[in-house]
Amino acid sequence: MKDVAANIKTTQPWLGNWKVDGLFILSPPFIALIVVSLFPQSFKNTAAMPLVYWVLLIVMIDVAHVYSTLYRTYFRPSALRQQPVLVIIPVLCYLIGIGFYAIDGLVFWRLLAYLAVFHFIRQQYGFLRLYSRQEQQGRFSRVIDTVTIYTATLYPLVYWHLKGGRKFNWFIDGDFITFQLPYALRLATVIYGLVILLYLIKELLLIIKTRRINIPRNLLVAGTLLSWYFGIVYFNGDMAFTTLNVVSHGIPYMALVWLMERKRFKKQATPDSTLRKLTFSASAGVLIFIGILILFSYFEEGLWDGLVWREHLSFFAVFKNLPVVKDNMLLAILVPLLALPQATHYVLDGFIWKIKASKEF
Repeated sequence: MKDVAANIKTTQPWLGNWKVDGLFILSPPFIALIVVSLFPQSFKNTAAMPLVYWVLLIVMIDVAHVYSTLYRTYFRPSALRQQPVLVIIPVLCYLIGIGFYAIDGLVFWRLLAYLAVFHFIRQQYGFLRLYSRQEQQGRFSRVIDTVTIYTATLYPLVYWHLKGGRKFNWFIDGDFITFQLPYALRLATVIYGLVILLYLIKELLLIIKTRRINIPRNLLVAGTLLSWYFGIVYFNGDMAFTTLNVVSHGIPYMALVWLMERKRFKKQATPDSTLRKLTFSASAGVLIFIGILILFSYFEEGLWDGLVWREHLSFFAVFKNLPVVKDNMLLAILVPLLALPQATHYVLDGFIWKIKASKEF
């Protein structure tokens, strides 16, 4: 048993180590599903979300993970010199956002929702590639892996669009376009099942051939399948969807940024900024990392609540005296500005990993 445990620790393609990966990257979807399953009636209730739970999910995970991109971009002076696009993208995102919101607020939110969905899907594919970086699979096996991870995320979205009747949304009501196409949905369901079966057969044959199993890759695929299916298809409640969606995406993303930037920092001859030195020079720096993300998140959500939503002022008491903006012209300027961190995060994510992240591990 000790030899087996030692092999798991050393021969698997971990990004950090088996404990860090297991706790912060691979286990979140399983933990979230266990929590939802233990209290199904509570999580099917879409009328309200307890304030403490909302703060944990939205402020401390969902919005906070958006700001972790700062450590890979704007908090790293060398990145700004090497990638001028970092300056251009926020400006373009803001101007485009103003244009779409001026046309219609729903058009703006719909565009942002589909951009977010693309980002969420691509993250799972990115993790798949990272956890497959040491494998000597054939092209056909790699294609099956790719098709499976995309199917795991796309089928629940197809279900959402073709079935409708979901008691939750991505950002606001009506941000997804829905149709009633039962025959197309049945076909999609059959394809979904066949893809999962094909992956299982491929994996079984691979294990027989190599006498090895890629534990993190299989946990990633399983977690993606479970969190997306149960969050969107099986459960039909806002708390269930938000829990599985936010926890499965936000925590692994923050962990990935932390691991990559700490490794980058350790390879440098001299620290490239005081903030990065404080954050990555010791293990305790993770508290600074998380604290800064939550601080940015609190400030952003406070502005949203004070100026637009007015839903959680008991938590954002500092912002309760801000004037509520109702004028459409002012909203067309304000809303894209408040949403700019998210929009920039979604778009930048398509650039900052182009350096082939697998080479950094």
